[in-house]
Amino acid sequence: MIKVLIVDDSAVVRKILSDELSRYEDIDIVGTAVDPYVARDKIVKLKPDVITLDLEMPRMDGLSFLSKLMKHYPLPVIVLSSLTPRNSETAIKALDLGAVDVLCKAGSAYSTQDVSRQLVQAIRAAAKARISALPAAVDAGPREKVTLSSGLLTKTTHQVIAIGASTGGTKAIEAVLSAMPAGTPGTIIVQHMPETFTKTFAERLNSICPMEVREARDKDHVVPGLALIAPGNRHMVLHRSGGNYLVHIKGGPRVHYQRPSVDVMFHSVAKHAGRNAVGVILTGMGADGAKGMLAMQQSGAYNMAQDEQSCVVFGMPKEAIKLGGVDEILPLPKIPKAIFTALSRNGNAS
Repeated sequence: MIKVLIVDDSAVVRKILSDELSRYEDIDIVGTAVDPYVARDKIVKLKPDVITLDLEMPRMDGLSFLSKLMKHYPLPVIVLSSLTPRNSETAIKALDLGAVDVLCKAGSAYSTQDVSRQLVQAIRAAAKARISALPAAVDAGPREKVTLSSGLLTKTTHQVIAIGASTGGTKAIEAVLSAMPAGTPGTIIVQHMPETFTKTFAERLNSICPMEVREARDKDHVVPGLALIAPGNRHMVLHRSGGNYLVHIKGGPRVHYQRPSVDVMFHSVAKHAGRNAVGVILTGMGADGAKGMLAMQQSGAYNMAQDEQSCVVFGMPKEAIKLGGVDEILPLPKIPKAIFTALSRNGNAS
């Protein structure tokens, strides 16, 4: 049984979340709190396994509370935020402080049923999360800055890097991209995250990574020096037009409860890039990406997975490994260099 404490200043939200989550046999709502001061006392008394946290509350804002909590009493925290650009910036800061996931609140874009289903999955993932892996993800060991050889640089137009991640993935993606040089082959990324949040996430990465990073738009070309993040609530697929790669952004049903889905992207990479691709699956709950990664391998791509010790949740990599679609299992700091070793190995593909 997973013990959950709901922290939100809205009585309506507290009741909706309590009622929805109580329907699941493996979740026990042990309490609710109207603000961080009440939450502090209930955490000590009730010892919850997971906390859901609103960021806009009286007496102390959610970021300040989260910072203190992770320092003195680290617990898996899921942030619930409204779908606005300002709130998405705050939510990305919460991930930097150690929150394991961010989800939107029920509203015009998402039904209560959608939110509760996603929240249940997030709670189950959070309960298994290795909190110690979160703040240390970017500094999880010495990373060699990758440099492009002149030979590889001439071949990067026809190569694609495809990365999928979920719980804990924002820090893991940052660790990988920040070690990659500006001329890195075109990179496409699915990180499970709500709409508006992905744009803010991409903007943050763009400010700290050598590559250009931005949220993908329909028919964007996949070119060296550019990393495209799939927009929240939309699938991203790779296509090839003549000698060029581009992405299509589309709707469609959720896959493994997710939109965007890693599997959807990986299957498209298998179809259109084949042995010109390198696949990377990072920390996350569930099996999204496992079948797509196997399809990539069968089409000639070289795939790697983050190892259990450096993952916040060793779910998605584990499932991909079990299916046999992974060629190499690596700690997070070694993945950037391994990507370029694989690209050099596949350098004669076209």
